[in-house]
Amino acid sequence: MNKKALQILQKYWHYNAFKAPQEEVITSVLNKQDTIVIMPTGGGKSLCYQVPAMVNPGVCLVISPLLALMDDQVNHLQSKGIKAIAITSALNQEEIIQAFDNLQFGNYKFLYLSPEKLQSDFIQQKLRQLQINLIAVDEAHCISEWGHDFRPAYLKIHLLRALDITAPIIALTATATKSVIEDIHKQLALNNAVLIQKSLQRPNIDLKIIHTDNVYPQLKALINKKKEPAIIYASSRNRVKNYSDYLNQHGFESVYYHGGLPKEDKNKAFDQWMSERKPIMVATNAFGMGIDKDNVRQVFHLDIPQSLENYMQESGRAGRDGAKATAYLFVNDHLIENLKTQYKRGAVTVDAVKKVYTSLNQYLYISYGSQPDQKFEFNLTEFCARFKLVIPQTYNALKVLEKEGVLVFEEGFNKNSSIKIMGRPSQILAINKNQKNALLTLLLRTYGGIFENYVPINETFLASRLHVKPQELRQMLIKLNTHEWIDYHPQRTVSHLQFLMPREDNYTINRIRRNIKHRLQISKDKLTAMINFVQHTEHCRNQRLLAYFGETLKKPCGNCDLCRSKKTITSSRISQKELAVNILELLKKKPMSVEELVANLNDDKATIISQLRQLLDDQKITLNLHQKLTLRTHD
Repeated sequence: MNKKALQILQKYWHYNAFKAPQEEVITSVLNKQDTIVIMPTGGGKSLCYQVPAMVNPGVCLVISPLLALMDDQVNHLQSKGIKAIAITSALNQEEIIQAFDNLQFGNYKFLYLSPEKLQSDFIQQKLRQLQINLIAVDEAHCISEWGHDFRPAYLKIHLLRALDITAPIIALTATATKSVIEDIHKQLALNNAVLIQKSLQRPNIDLKIIHTDNVYPQLKALINKKKEPAIIYASSRNRVKNYSDYLNQHGFESVYYHGGLPKEDKNKAFDQWMSERKPIMVATNAFGMGIDKDNVRQVFHLDIPQSLENYMQESGRAGRDGAKATAYLFVNDHLIENLKTQYKRGAVTVDAVKKVYTSLNQYLYISYGSQPDQKFEFNLTEFCARFKLVIPQTYNALKVLEKEGVLVFEEGFNKNSSIKIMGRPSQILAINKNQKNALLTLLLRTYGGIFENYVPINETFLASRLHVKPQELRQMLIKLNTHEWIDYHPQRTVSHLQFLMPREDNYTINRIRRNIKHRLQISKDKLTAMINFVQHTEHCRNQRLLAYFGETLKKPCGNCDLCRSKKTITSSRISQKELAVNILELLKKKPMSVEELVANLNDDKATIISQLRQLLDDQKITLNLHQKLTLRTHD
């Protein structure tokens, strides 16, 4: 690695020496080679593009899938005095123009974009004007149908080459099988790319699968009492809230997070967790990529993840500081059946795609042989209700149709709030003599054409000018709307559909039939691999997990539940007599369930249960009215 790169590391990241795995990557990128980087979660992938971008003149373009991930990276760079910006849907047209002026003339080093934003003609035109020194594609597994978070918009990243942007590309991910790597190479049109793949093993994370039918008490028994940060994953919004409520009722401090929460509630929960005022986060996998908190000590999966890729990503959010951490995965027959049911509800067959495609054409009144030019606003829930379709399966079918070039499905598009002033100018000016209507005055000064048309407004900007919180500003707008001074349409999330080919029904579906079947087989294989992993009871968990990603771990890890169980059996490190004494000592303090005892004893569950049976037979312990084990009192 060259001298300037090392100086940058020492200045901004305080490295005295640089022997980490990033060195090889940085050298490759500085040599202007396209590079694919596979590193474990928490392995410092960001440095692999940040350092070379700082060495060379120009701007590094970072393609990233999540707003939270972009914001976190921008804030981190800005805290070091490095100029960076993210262009998101939160910016209006004027703010985007100003951002590109700063990038071109203000010595900015990093531009973060979503793959969806990259498809904008206006954004592409602005990118042509920049001196781009490097293109970084973060979470690059999203480009592959074999990946666990496939995003069709990632397939459009190759458009950068058509813009005559010749900067090298670095693609980074923490989870990539051989098939995903091949897809990354192909879809990004990489030129003789160097593959730099580091071990995905995280030796500081103990993988433990807990076989239990009593999730609630087992969770309470296992969760750290030291108020250290933890993440608990569950599969549904209701379950997330219920688990959080349960923990709060039992003296823990938790918040919950899922995709259906208002933005303010998400931000509040995230801030409380990051600051550790509420150290336990209970979430769906909407709380996903880019969670940059290095001292998470525990990750729990209370439902089985849909793939080993998901499991690797989510469990890997523990122990990013290198200190000991534990990833627990709860398993029972009911949870396995739930996973299979979820798969069936979302599985996309040829018949399912055909039904969705035909229903779409009926829903939008598209005649056979025609291809509308416009984008349609689309409500997935309403559509599924009307045609009696299952939402997960319909959503996945739309993604398949997008992948095959039949249509474009833009989901979760934030449509800005808009207003129109309803009174005559003379009436409004008379109202504004009253100081209570500072908002109305600000609207008149800020937005032109507001009497004639509905004008998009930036509520965050307006709130800052009036020195109020955004939610207070919305209440002020609602009040003006109630008095019929304005017509206010609050911000909402809508989806858009646009057809890319004429309606041809059977011909359209028959053309993509083979690909649909191929993807269905991929999803079946992922389900099978996940179930085999949780049901496996013989070899080391880490060996089996890494083998799925094509990596060989020569020796058992020694720390997973199976390795520890074998250690117990082979070494007889604790005698039955000692185990009995330890059980009785614990029960002197308070009655406990079997799960609570297992969580507090350094032995495998089968051995503990065997000893409990013996103590029950010897009448040293008994079950109380709450079905907990307690010491037996003798008259």
